[in-house]
Amino acid sequence: MICVSVCYPNAAGKKFDHDYYAQKHMPLVMDRYKSFGMIRYEIDTGLAGGAPGSGAPAPFVCIGRLYFNSMEELQKASAAHGAEIFADVPNYTDIELRDVQIQISQTVSS
Repeated sequence: MICVSVCYPNAAGKKFDHDYYAQKHMPLVMDRYKSFGMIRYEIDTGLAGGAPGSGAPAPFVCIGRLYFNSMEELQKASAAHGAEIFADVPNYTDIELRDVQIQISQTVSS
């Protein structure tokens, strides 16, 4: 299984509309990518960073995860609808896309 993690850095003065992201953006992603093999998504909201109880801020305000069976499915979905998905980003955040970290991983279950 392939997991795409989209990590939005927690930067002072930047906005992130968690409600829009959860209720509109990620359902849009699922709607467009499902026919290409997207299985599910997850949303993490950053609460804290460092050791538990350290009081350190979360390094990421949000992490969205998209799951596909294969890299080929991800590539086809991105080619077909990536421009539309990226065009929706300003509706929920003013974090620059160049600052967003994206990691593609192979998920291994224990």
